[in-house]
Amino acid sequence: MDNLTHSLVGALIGQTGLKRKTGLAMPTLIIAANIPDIDAVATLLGGQQHLALRRGLTHGPIAMLVLPLMLWGIMLWFDRWQTHRAKRPEKRLPLHKGWLLALAYIGCLSHPLFDWFNSYGIRLLEPFSSQWFYGDTLFIIDIWLWAALIAGVWISRRRERHGASWRAPALVSFAAIGAYILANGLMSDRAEQLTAEAVRQKHDIVPTLIVANPVPVQFWKREMLWRNDRLYGQGIYTAFSTVRVDDTMRAHHMGVDDKKAFAANVTAQSPFLFWARMPVAQIIAENDKKALRLSDQRFVDPMVGDRFSETFPIGEDGK
Repeated sequence: MDNLTHSLVGALIGQTGLKRKTGLAMPTLIIAANIPDIDAVATLLGGQQHLALRRGLTHGPIAMLVLPLMLWGIMLWFDRWQTHRAKRPEKRLPLHKGWLLALAYIGCLSHPLFDWFNSYGIRLLEPFSSQWFYGDTLFIIDIWLWAALIAGVWISRRRERHGASWRAPALVSFAAIGAYILANGLMSDRAEQLTAEAVRQKHDIVPTLIVANPVPVQFWKREMLWRNDRLYGQGIYTAFSTVRVDDTMRAHHMGVDDKKAFAANVTAQSPFLFWARMPVAQIIAENDKKALRLSDQRFVDPMVGDRFSETFPIGEDGK
């Protein structure tokens, strides 16, 4: 998910009452909820290398053990540093080392959980396994999730300032978010079942992979993506309705007659292919020469397509 969502999740956890357990609780929760995204520096590498590095090592089990410990140590040092310089806020609660460490783990663990909910993918077992996991439940930026998180934090803090009971709004917000996520997960499962049947009826094909791809804003809709070992297609699902499967089907390797161009120019070590869940190869014309373009069915929108594609030159002999 986006970092605003992660930050709000950390803040909402604090507003359930956990922020009163120790000093520096809220900053620890918010930073911890974002810290696995330190792998974002991979985008500085350029090209598509970052696709193979993001949501991997810093989101895996070793990172989930080590990163909270590192943050805990930094927070302890920061509190001592402020105390030594006589700049520690008087209203800050005393540090409770045990609770501070627990909150660092809680915030950090919330990050891969919420990252798993979308269709981008996350390698939850890295470095022990490079398998990608997908929740196909929420779009990567969900404004309805934002609304529930912001409402919970704002109402809770407002009630706290007025001396009223302030934990309940945060707990209600968490319950609403849980129900929303569950409903979206069930919707995706239902959409995939209906799409499998629709593809069989329309094209007499049994799909080997179906993805209910969440779309922006319209949480009640899914972009349905399907494929078998040769062909792929798409459709649209709307809650409380049915699936509409497109008539058009395409080959995975459009224009690549015998796959020689694909095999000669792209290896299994391609960072794009390592990341791609639904790869598509196509021969295109680029600067009056042939080129092999790799893309992914999940990200074909022109607005984001360039960020999720890779192009390889093809020699005069087609290799």
